[in-house]
Amino acid sequence: MMTDSTPLAEKIQRFYDTSSPLWEKTWGEHMHHGYYGRNGRHRKNRRQAQIDLIEALLKWADLTTAHTILDVGCGIGGSTLYLAKKFDAQAVGITLSPVQAKRAGERAAEQGVDLLAYENFETAQAPAVQFQVTNALSTPFPDDAFDFVWSMESGEHMPDKQGFLQECYRVLKPGGTFLMATWCHRSTRTLAGPLTESEGQHLDRLYELYHLPYVISLDDYSILAKEVGFTDVRMADWSQQVEFFWQDVIRSALSVEAVTGIFQAGEETIRGTAAIALMTTGFNRGLIRYGILSGTK
Repeated sequence: MMTDSTPLAEKIQRFYDTSSPLWEKTWGEHMHHGYYGRNGRHRKNRRQAQIDLIEALLKWADLTTAHTILDVGCGIGGSTLYLAKKFDAQAVGITLSPVQAKRAGERAAEQGVDLLAYENFETAQAPAVQFQVTNALSTPFPDDAFDFVWSMESGEHMPDKQGFLQECYRVLKPGGTFLMATWCHRSTRTLAGPLTESEGQHLDRLYELYHLPYVISLDDYSILAKEVGFTDVRMADWSQQVEFFWQDVIRSALSVEAVTGIFQAGEETIRGTAAIALMTTGFNRGLIRYGILSGTK
């Protein structure tokens, strides 16, 4: 059993090692929010909503081409494979979970996408992918390695937000694009002021259940991105566009098959399921926000 002294990276690894198979069975390959239209009211198939989120982010960032891609926090390879095929590109997905990396490789084979070592990308036929168990704060890639760095809901897991952005900047080629979507808390730079004690307690409980070190506001991400060197930094709050996702999650979790799977997956997955209500109420009270940010090197 893990204790409070268990390293954060190990907690995250075990959480995704145990929960990913159930998530894939219930939701498919994409382990992130869905997009429900600009006003958040367009009801659609939940898996289509997740694909639509990817497309909406790419459109928002005006990204039309990519040749070498890094997917930071790749899960079971959903975005990595989607982007590699969309752009006919070489893409590397990194995760802390060996279970996720293994499954992502299997899914690449199932989809007929070449699975190659990163070192062979220059001579590879696109699309091609690789999946690595790697800490996003210290990757093995050289400077200026990728022309597109994608981070779909991984920033919330980073214990050093500035270090995370700095590493993304380091491996990005000059002129390349960084695009992230991440859970945030509300801005504290408005009349609402600092987080209240109740809000802090809400977040602390969420951190405990999802093994998150902390989250910051989108404003703070923008400041950090500029400090590490990103230019043309843009940001937007898409909370309204994605909030319905959690109602979909609740509905899927109430099925007999899902309930059985949750208990079979064990303590880590049960704890994660308990956080669904906290995410729902967090969005409702305006505490949890869904931030997107892009920048150029």
